[in-house]
Amino acid sequence: MGFAAKYRRGDGGRHRGGRWRRAALAVLITGAVVFPLSAAGRPEIPAPAPASLAPLSASTLGEAYAANRANAAEAARMAAAHQDRDRAATDRALAAPARRLLGFDGRGSGRVTEILGDLARADRIAVLVPGSDTSLDTYGRFHAAAAALYGQLVRQAPAGTRTAVVAWLGYETPGTVSATVTTTGRAEQAAPRLRALVTDLRAIAGGGPRVSLLCHSYGSVVCGRAAAGLAVDDIALVGSPGTGADSAAALHTRARVWAARGGDDWVENIPHLSTDLFGTTVGFGTDPVSPAFGARVFAAGDGGHSDYFRPGSTSLTNLTRIVLGETKAVTHD
Repeated sequence: MGFAAKYRRGDGGRHRGGRWRRAALAVLITGAVVFPLSAAGRPEIPAPAPASLAPLSASTLGEAYAANRANAAEAARMAAAHQDRDRAATDRALAAPARRLLGFDGRGSGRVTEILGDLARADRIAVLVPGSDTSLDTYGRFHAAAAALYGQLVRQAPAGTRTAVVAWLGYETPGTVSATVTTTGRAEQAAPRLRALVTDLRAIAGGGPRVSLLCHSYGSVVCGRAAAGLAVDDIALVGSPGTGADSAAALHTRARVWAARGGDDWVENIPHLSTDLFGTTVGFGTDPVSPAFGARVFAAGDGGHSDYFRPGSTSLTNLTRIVLGETKAVTHD
């Protein structure tokens, strides 16, 4: 039983629920006021402007990979000269010949779009949309999630089915301890970029492949903002605080909408509410795994908030089935 559900029984439950929601709102308001004053970031790390690329297509894909690797190598040199060894190491790893970077920008918190697999020939494409606290400085764990999914897809795909995974760090994610993580602002900035990515993927791979968005945590807010009319086949929301929409139907998408939450995921305990505060929408509305939202809820096992792509997990197995279109094999709690 969810934390919120416990406070919806009887008059006492309603009163306690009202107090709980007011307390939660007070926390959000406090965060909106306090955290911007205390959010001094790390010193700016120098990096070159992104590489200039020809319009993306199957024929220009290799050229784009090479240009972005060269840009990452230059970013590594600049970061090293700035005495930032960690950033230099991350940039240097991304510049390795085996990496396939569809996009790279080493400035600030960083942007990376990395491809695992043969994008131009893929029949099934999964796009991972990350949540809070994902940046170049934490990119290793995001890449590990993408690699785990790609490995599972390769093992599980029927003979002749070609797959690709897109690790899309294409926006400035909010910090977990910040006011931005409670509002839709970053998602609204990110949504046009996600839509542009899907357009690019279609241009590169042609009209044939099925595309799935796998949206983790705050990334599900991004997917919610981008979903309307987007040319994708499945949208899977995992560890989601909400999408900013009241229901799956309100996303205005033809895609199948899925949702899951691990048994030990703390996001269950956040308040699923939405309110306007000084012209800003705070909170993300209906819980995506609730019957009221109307998603296809699938099993995610007993994992926590960071475990959805853990090798061998129930959630990764079901996400792989969703990407491959094996919808009847997806398990449910």
